[in-house]
Amino acid sequence: MDTMNQIVAGNIRRFRKEKKLTMEELAKLSGVSKSMLAQIERGDGNPTISTLWKISNGMKVPFDALTVRPEVTYEIVKTAEVQPILEDDGKVRNYSIFPDDENRRFAVYYLELDPDSYWESEPHLRGTTEFITVFSGTVEIKADGKQFQVSEGENIRFKGDTEHSYRNSGEETAVLHMILYNP
Repeated sequence: MDTMNQIVAGNIRRFRKEKKLTMEELAKLSGVSKSMLAQIERGDGNPTISTLWKISNGMKVPFDALTVRPEVTYEIVKTAEVQPILEDDGKVRNYSIFPDDENRRFAVYYLELDPDSYWESEPHLRGTTEFITVFSGTVEIKADGKQFQVSEGENIRFKGDTEHSYRNSGEETAVLHMILYNP
């Protein structure tokens, strides 16, 4: 199985070529430096979630399109074998379990947020909705100017096309599933 960095590298390269964008053009559209883009496309970089959002928004493709694996008729995904995308110095780990294949219009993620971790997400594509289920811990979610405390056994749905953030201010690792629906 390819590492997540290799999958992301191949997908970014493929989309960039399909859209006939040079590295320099993509750098201007995304706000990510040309040298960082080159490093990511080689599979050498370990891009943060924020960096990948900037690239996906710059190319106007769903975030999940950058993490999609080659299509198969069935798939068993072992979370332990999925390379997470890291944020907040590795205190937020985002595992792309079932990325959007651009036909399903949704993606499933498994997230772990260590105590005192924080992640601010870029707005997703227009119309995107997030569905979150918290399996352990408590997460403070800010979305569309409102703040919510979501604890173990609770669920939240909100518009993902605005700035939003996640904070684990508790003393245990928060574990949650996230479904992103892209209309």
